[in-house]
Amino acid sequence: MNITYCIILVAGILLGGGLGWSVFLLVSKKKRTHTLKQAEEEAENFKRAKLVEIKEQIVNLKAEHTREVAERNAKLQQAEVLVRQNENRIHQKEQSLNQRQADIQRKQNDIDSLKGNLSAQLAALEVKKKELGHSHAQIIEKLSIISGMSPEDAKAQLIESIKDEAKTDAMAYVNEMMEEAKMTANKEAKRIIVQTIQRVATETAIENSVTVFNIESDEVKGRIIGREGRNIRALEAATGVEIIVDDTPEAIVLSGFDPVRREVARLALHQLVVDGRIHPARIEDIVAKTTKQVEEEIIEIGKRTTIDLGIHGLHPDLIRLVGKMKYRSSYGQNLLQHSRETANLCAIMAAELGLNPQKAKRAGLLHDIGKVPDDQPELPHAILGMQLAEKYKEKADICNAIGAHHDEIEMTSLLAPIVQVCDAISGARPGARREIVEAYIKRLKDLENLALSYTGVLKTYAIQAGRELRVIVGAEKVDDKTVETLSYDIAKKIQDEMTYPGQVKITVIRETRAVSYAK
Repeated sequence: MNITYCIILVAGILLGGGLGWSVFLLVSKKKRTHTLKQAEEEAENFKRAKLVEIKEQIVNLKAEHTREVAERNAKLQQAEVLVRQNENRIHQKEQSLNQRQADIQRKQNDIDSLKGNLSAQLAALEVKKKELGHSHAQIIEKLSIISGMSPEDAKAQLIESIKDEAKTDAMAYVNEMMEEAKMTANKEAKRIIVQTIQRVATETAIENSVTVFNIESDEVKGRIIGREGRNIRALEAATGVEIIVDDTPEAIVLSGFDPVRREVARLALHQLVVDGRIHPARIEDIVAKTTKQVEEEIIEIGKRTTIDLGIHGLHPDLIRLVGKMKYRSSYGQNLLQHSRETANLCAIMAAELGLNPQKAKRAGLLHDIGKVPDDQPELPHAILGMQLAEKYKEKADICNAIGAHHDEIEMTSLLAPIVQVCDAISGARPGARREIVEAYIKRLKDLENLALSYTGVLKTYAIQAGRELRVIVGAEKVDDKTVETLSYDIAKKIQDEMTYPGQVKITVIRETRAVSYAK
């Protein structure tokens, strides 16, 4: 049973395996058939795709070939056009050259013809020249026989006659031109001067050596004088100005030849009166502050003047001297006003003459700076002004115009006569009394400088129109006995070396001061 079962099982297995293999073979055969068909279809599709791609490439190649052929044909056409154009230009140049050659040949023929004519004319002229030479020799021979002179003598006489005639005509012409030039120059100079004067307004001022200080009431006079005159003496000693308190109602007179000192005294007195505290220490403090204030105002005036006139680049010390002119008088008017007026006159006249008006204006403004220096050397103001201008690097022509405007030195530039003329125009004012005023100021300055030359003298002030000289000495350098000797020596020296009207009173002041500070 088991064997039979096993046999049946084996037989079943073998039968099943045979059937399975048959089925497998059948399935495999079907699969191969399907795969072959699919491969054939894919090959066919690939073939068709490749054919399409090849056709597209063939079309593209054909189009590119067609484009290249068209471009080549276009380039060939352009080349043909250029060749034709070049041929046309060459042909035109050939025609132009042929025409030019023909013109040259024609001109050459004309020149040859002219040469022939000129040769014939020269030959004819040579024949005529010989004939004229023969005739001239015959005429000269006949003239020599008639006049009894050789040709050389006649020529010399003719030359002398022509020389004399030419010299006479030339002298007459020169004289005529000189007279015309003089008349024209005189007329032109008058015109320039008149126009210049008309274009500048003049302001006159009277020179004086006093300033009137107005007060509200006469009670202020007593406070200004102080106990036993201490206040007024301190004010006079600090300012160098004589203060005259008299019966004139509501007025105090400040007398002094230096306008700067008078201005300092006026401003200091005004501040003291307004403040009400008037005593020697306060006076000295106010005078010191006022002096500084006036110095600042001088610089400001100088700057404003240069700006108004359009003058630039002046040295600060020159600007200060220009501002200081406000407190000096010259030629019947304020010195600063005179210098401004001279500067404007110089600029106008220089412009009329075709010169540089800015340089002329600069020289006109600075021409009198020698009248307001800080020190007083024994030099004419024109020379001193020139030296100051040279010191502060002004140009040579401006320095020469300053130094030569009173003929102390030779004029080397065209600005110098302009400055001289304009200075005279501005300074020639009615009633100027310039000689008397200048001599008066110089005498007072000489008085002060003479006293300053002594050892121990600190300050000197000429007051009362030069009738009194006040000398302040240092207490540590000069004792009481020496004061009398010093006063006598100064008076003796003034008497021997100076010329002055009337008499001069010399007052020597010696004060001892002790100063301490509470801290």
